[in-house]
Amino acid sequence: MFFKQLATEAASLSYFLGCGTLGKSIAVDVLAGDEAWFIEEAQKAGVTITHVIDTHVHADHYSGGRKLAEMTGAQYCLHESDKSLVKFAFHPLQDKEKIEVGNVVVQVIHTPGHTMDSICLLVTDKRRGDEPWFVITGDTLFVGSIGRPDLAGQEATMAAMLFDTLHNKLLTLPDTTEIFPGHQAGSACGAGISGKPSSTIGFEKRFNSTLGITDKHEFVAALTSDIPPRPADMDAMVAANIAS
Repeated sequence: MFFKQLATEAASLSYFLGCGTLGKSIAVDVLAGDEAWFIEEAQKAGVTITHVIDTHVHADHYSGGRKLAEMTGAQYCLHESDKSLVKFAFHPLQDKEKIEVGNVVVQVIHTPGHTMDSICLLVTDKRRGDEPWFVITGDTLFVGSIGRPDLAGQEATMAAMLFDTLHNKLLTLPDTTEIFPGHQAGSACGAGISGKPSSTIGFEKRFNSTLGITDKHEFVAALTSDIPPRPADMDAMVAANIAS
């Protein structure tokens, strides 16, 4: 298995991973303008990009995911709930769906809360073992923080949904599971995000203060009282990311 993390503008993090042995790969959360980087990395590794996935419809940057998919012949993927939102065809991902790219298995976890369509990607390298190795958490769980719940304009409802997502899905993963988020320090997508670009479920359980709040009402109150300013040009970015 190969795995690359790309630090981009706006403190975003993109990912490129796959199986070099069998020549298949996945690109995750590609920013517009970075498409050539993924194509070059695929050529270096001698692999084909089979899937391009956005963990949600982004509101803080223009996505290059659909363009990269068109350039490479890959499937462009979003969660199935985006069928009524976006104005183009895509491969609809379902909760618990598994994508096999050679010896690498990526399981989709629907994780609503930051947005309704948010997903995380649980990754297993079958050559190392049958247990998941790490999870790409998008804007759901960051190092030292969690995703903001206000982008849909229903802060309390989404924050309660995020509580359930975290405690019923992500925090049930083994403590040794590594996490790779969609942003690092400097992003407007969460308050208090660390500059470290990875962590583990166990470390976040111990030191991510918001995760330590086990009462849902207290969690909602805490999360909705510390919301960063909305991303600049958010409406234009969302409109571009769902346009035909």
